Amino acid sequence: MPKSLDTKDPGFESAFKALLDASREVPEDVDSDVAEILSQVHKRGDEALIEYTERFDNISLTSADFRVDEAEFVKARAVIENDVLEALQFAASRIDAYHRRQLPEDLEVQDGVGIKLGFRYRPLQTVGIYVPGGMAVYPSSVLMNAIPARVAGVERICMTVPTPAGVLSPLLLAAASIAGVTEVYRLGGAQAIAAFAFGTESMPSVDKIVGPGNAYVTAAKRQVFGRVGIDMVAGPSEILILADGENDPAWIAADLLAQAEHDPAARAILITDDAAFAARVEEVIETTLQTLKRAKIAKASWEKNGAIIKVTALSDAVPLIDAIAPEHLELAITDSEEIAVLVQNAGAIFLGRYAPEALGDYVAGPSHVLPTGGSARFSSGLSVFDFLKRTSLIDVNVDGLSRLGRAAEVLAQAEGLDAHALSLRIRRNPRDDV
Repeated sequence: MPKSLDTKDPGFESAFKALLDASREVPEDVDSDVAEILSQVHKRGDEALIEYTERFDNISLTSADFRVDEAEFVKARAVIENDVLEALQFAASRIDAYHRRQLPEDLEVQDGVGIKLGFRYRPLQTVGIYVPGGMAVYPSSVLMNAIPARVAGVERICMTVPTPAGVLSPLLLAAASIAGVTEVYRLGGAQAIAAFAFGTESMPSVDKIVGPGNAYVTAAKRQVFGRVGIDMVAGPSEILILADGENDPAWIAADLLAQAEHDPAARAILITDDAAFAARVEEVIETTLQTLKRAKIAKASWEKNGAIIKVTALSDAVPLIDAIAPEHLELAITDSEEIAVLVQNAGAIFLGRYAPEALGDYVAGPSHVLPTGGSARFSSGLSVFDFLKRTSLIDVNVDGLSRLGRAAEVLAQAEGLDAHALSLRIRRNPRDDV
């Protein structure tokens, strides 16, 4: 059964802390294995990729087979039903429109001492997108990762997806084509991350790697960070729903299960001020589970990681929300905007009774790639900004240097950096002896 907490109980603080501290990660010690894979791909390139792909995905490839050719894209679109293609295109148009509004403007100003200052944005040149291709296939994830990169102006958007036993989902190829992906490779696991980070004879190195993956992929992204950028170290998905008793219990039960069905390690939490409503939600969850294709996964998630928290007043939930810092936050309450402005930590907030998180997974507009595991305390969801670099601009003339240089020289001397001081002094007093 899910955990049941009540803020009025004497042991609530310790129980809530235990909820926050509970690990939902699969206890796999993969770092050493991943380090070896990264090392081998770095040293041996394509040869190592071929070896690992045969070992882990049961498919024999040559270097020439890595990249998906154009004929496969055409074939993929031909076998997908029109309504699915139209839905992908509709979602892509909304994601594109939302992210175009994020594009920032360069700035140049002249300050009070005559120095020109500013900054400019430039897109990354190459991005690698990792897309899972095993038990679940998520074309929406292709759109959510690739479209912000394309809008930002990234010229080369490479996607890689594992193809166990050689099976490559037409949905993923169609989504890649719609999203503007320029290259697709049939490689997965830590070895694909290594190829993106180091480059091989047939795989390009990239500037940044984005996209979800299993424990091996996550560990690989963590280990190559610094050589390349990464979007985030993502953990299991999660939702927190603040709901009052005016909701239909079936709606809230469906929203909780929509998160739980992702993964046995996913987390779904309900906070409410109505104990009777909470009980009805639990009852509906039990009956709804019997109808789901992924019932086994959802049930495991709900029973191991789920929680229901009873509060005296809805406003009491705000500090709990901020402590959890959920990936997704639904405010299924009458005064959702009043609570939303008080929340500091959340990846995405869904306001009102008609904004289920599932809408954000597909067509709302913002990327559904969001911080998990409490990292919404210090990070944000994927956006155009993740694919842009900001460069500072400093333009100084003789007069500006004369007005600023002395203070800079004093600070350089105070730090014991003689060459710093010299580079300032020699310009201010060019006739002084070096």
